Amino acid sequence: MRNYQSFTEIESDLKRLDLERKIALEEMKLLKTEFKEDLKPSNWISTLMNVAGKYGLYVLMKKIWK
Repeated sequence: MRNYQSFTEIESDLKRLDLERKIALEEMKLLKTEFKEDLKPSNWISTLMNVAGKYGLYVLMKKIWK
């Protein structure tokens, strides 16, 4: 625990902590927005298309080797 010498030290620490709390809340809002974007069906479709393309390439290469 910190020992304070004056009220100005206490006030500056309280301001700093308040700013840190506000920054953390804004970061949480940003993460929430990013999470919502990740759950959109359009993102799922693009991911599925990438996986299907890679699988298709794998099957094509497998047929070429045989």
